[in-house]
Amino acid sequence: MNKQLVLQTDFGLADGAVSAMYGVALSVNPQLNIYNLTHEIPQYNIWEASYRLYQTVQYWPEETVFVSVVDPGVGTERLSVVAKTTSGHYVVTPDNGTLTHLEESVGIVAIREIDETVNRLPNSGDSYTFHGRDVYVYTAARLAAGVISFQEVGGELDLADIVRLDHSQPEILNEAISGNVDILDSRFGNLWTNIPRELIFSQDISYGDKLEVTISNNYSIVYQNDIILGESFAKSRVGDPILFINSLDKLGIAINQGSFASAYHILSGDSWQVRIRKVLH
Repeated sequence: MNKQLVLQTDFGLADGAVSAMYGVALSVNPQLNIYNLTHEIPQYNIWEASYRLYQTVQYWPEETVFVSVVDPGVGTERLSVVAKTTSGHYVVTPDNGTLTHLEESVGIVAIREIDETVNRLPNSGDSYTFHGRDVYVYTAARLAAGVISFQEVGGELDLADIVRLDHSQPEILNEAISGNVDILDSRFGNLWTNIPRELIFSQDISYGDKLEVTISNNYSIVYQNDIILGESFAKSRVGDPILFINSLDKLGIAINQGSFASAYHILSGDSWQVRIRKVLH
């Protein structure tokens, strides 16, 4: 029985790269169910690729096979791998940090290096610049179609050796909660942090409370103001800042019908820190 195959890249759709990947997968088995996660990851942005997998993987059926190709190290010694998560999903990707958020949130039970002597598109051995087509989607399609098992991907690697991106964890310090801007809600300009809802409400904070919000980049303050924690955007005025709980149960920071990220020139990543503290009257 064919499984789902889901593709993520930084290729965009302006040329034929993604179409070529579809063609390779369907050549393995024309009955495969192929979907796009996104092809609009900013070029070379491994951090965002890692986050988008975390945002998405858990909502797909067990044994879905994901391909993530954001690969500035293509043609180097970085490894090509397939990871199996504790939720029973598979991710085919370069081992360059793309698995960071999934390992933290879902967990990885095993990882195997792709054996290119077996799992490589026939007659592509002289090409070293399009592993997304020649190695990753070819291997993923064979796995999703049942042509190979996970064990037949290649030799098992030590989980301790996975490449990880720096990613600080949220913490409570001096009655303030600290975390980072994990990602931008790119279409609307909202900031999505890694601060979970349960940590916020464990600190005697409720909806309607005013919180002091400090945003820093490498410890240099970019923004500091008091913002109300709201249940919905409808309870704030257009143009007002608002704190909210996003769809992944993490703290979000927004301007109602505006772009917080653009207004204050904020980006995402481990260097962008967020600190919130309840304002006491």
